[in-house]
Amino acid sequence: MEPAAGAPARRPGLARRLLRRPAAAAALLYLAAVVLLAALAPVFAPYGPQAADFAHVLATPSADHWLGTDALGRDIASRLMFGARPALLGVLVTVLVSAVIAIPVGLSAALAGGVDRVVSPLVDLLMSIPAIVVLLMVLATFDQELAAAMAALGVLTAPGLVRVVRAAALTVAGEPYVAAARVYGFGGVTIAFRHVLPRIVGPILVNLSLVAATALLTETGLNFLGLGVHLPEASWGGMVADASTVMNQQNWMLVPTGAAVACTVIALVLLGDGVRDATAEGWARPSSGTRIRPSRDAAKEGARGPRAKGAPPVDGPPVLLRVDGLTVAFPGPGGRPTPVIDDVSFELRAGETLGIVGESGCGKTMTGRAVLGLLPDGAHVVGGSILVDGADATAMGRRERAGLRGSTIAFISQEPMAALDPLFTVGSHIAEAVRTHTGAGRAQARRRAIELLGQVRLPDPDRVAKMYPHQLSGGMAQRAALAIALAGSPRLLIADEPTTALDVTVQAEILRLLRTLQRETGMAILLISHDWGAVGELCERTLVMYAGQVVESGPTPTIIAAPRHPYSEGLLAANPQLGTPGVTLRVMPGGVPAPGEWPPGCHFAARCPYVMDACTAHPVAVAETAGHGSRCLRQVPARMIEADHD
Repeated sequence: MEPAAGAPARRPGLARRLLRRPAAAAALLYLAAVVLLAALAPVFAPYGPQAADFAHVLATPSADHWLGTDALGRDIASRLMFGARPALLGVLVTVLVSAVIAIPVGLSAALAGGVDRVVSPLVDLLMSIPAIVVLLMVLATFDQELAAAMAALGVLTAPGLVRVVRAAALTVAGEPYVAAARVYGFGGVTIAFRHVLPRIVGPILVNLSLVAATALLTETGLNFLGLGVHLPEASWGGMVADASTVMNQQNWMLVPTGAAVACTVIALVLLGDGVRDATAEGWARPSSGTRIRPSRDAAKEGARGPRAKGAPPVDGPPVLLRVDGLTVAFPGPGGRPTPVIDDVSFELRAGETLGIVGESGCGKTMTGRAVLGLLPDGAHVVGGSILVDGADATAMGRRERAGLRGSTIAFISQEPMAALDPLFTVGSHIAEAVRTHTGAGRAQARRRAIELLGQVRLPDPDRVAKMYPHQLSGGMAQRAALAIALAGSPRLLIADEPTTALDVTVQAEILRLLRTLQRETGMAILLISHDWGAVGELCERTLVMYAGQVVESGPTPTIIAAPRHPYSEGLLAANPQLGTPGVTLRVMPGGVPAPGEWPPGCHFAARCPYVMDACTAHPVAVAETAGHGSRCLRQVPARMIEADHD
């Protein structure tokens, strides 16, 4: 068990990270001052917006008029404060309308192919519409109502932002932790707004700052033309228009008004850049706290050899999962399906552990993904059935199938660190899963998260719950992933190479933990592995897969002691854990054929030392005796005979 020594480093908050950037801090202070002066203009303005001093017309700055006066003797500083109100209101309306439309639509287009096929052409169409024409139509329709025009501008700028959101979300949607969130049973809205949106907030903020700058310039331009704020009310655009009419008499009037517009536009862009960088630093910044080191004091037992276990009795626990004749295919050349899983059948009883063994490319993980209902794009079930508690999962709708994940069927992978969202603490991950599957409140989910961390044998669960993924060791991350998987009290756990990325000591601890959790919860385990040691340690029964087919199945001790298929024997003969010191391990020649290149007969024929003409003439069926099946035309000896197979 890995002790979590040292307190997790505390990262500075967003405000502190933002203020560390001089340009962003200056922009923030400037915009805060503009907002404050606009909101409290009646308090800070020395004169009213229409108060005229006819003794000082077109005056330059003085003690009485800090920024001078206009052609009617009105104080420019006061009018700038009052004129900021419609400018900021217009910016706010445009940004809100654009964000409310673009963010949900862009996320939906990235996460749902059907939505994308509708959204993309619509975005192209809307971006071709001339904005100025639409704005003039809106102003004419709504009696020069500026708020309506700025709302229309928000709609017109939304398509460009949709493209940005979609492009950024497509990248994040392919991350392993997003796939893990689907496996844990989280809904599409939760995944979009909790796991995808925080990672793409940077480009969104930058583009929203550009939208804000565009809105300010547009609002100023409309008021310059007299199409927005009605005279004699103060507006920045109207003040620019007034200054342009007296340029031959005095140039000063353009300076304060133009500077206010220009500085506000620059500040909006700089603030957007600063917030983006500060947000990215919040999740990408490495920990500077104490390094977490895994313990080396645990027992060395575990992945060393088989454990004597027999097959479950026929009248034992009920069948939880039955896979019958499962065939999965990808579209091949000419549209013809290319099988990657061929006629796979097995059953798994409640509380039982079943192992699937084979080389990479044999279809182990694809079988597990088919059970989960998370096949890769393009892959689909073309034959067979997957019965979960007697209900055919392949006939379920998407929502009903998703309801099985996390609650009935859970999943852990060989890369738990990649399955954890770097933006959230361990406790947040688990609490989210608890709330999704149980409907618990925040406080109750938090308490349950700490209980689950204790259940997976992590020391000091309260402190570990406050850690971020980058502060965990590999073993701690795998235990955290187990805690998330247990949040929905699943009856079946699919473990895909759960110990591959861990060192030997931690492997033994994880295997022992899985056995303990199985005893405590009564869940069944489907272990996908290439490690005979892990399978022999944990599994009562084993399937041996090769090139998409089950070539041997039966009680694990029986297969290890007396394999009936040449492929099983070859795997065992090449296993260092089952070898004899001083004796060279046997390695099977060749490799697993790719889908579409499988021979018509036995898929293993090209590598088999016992191949006969009958092996390649026609498909080979599984022959079973005493619960031990083999897809082979002959019975092989317990150990491969010493012979020259050249």
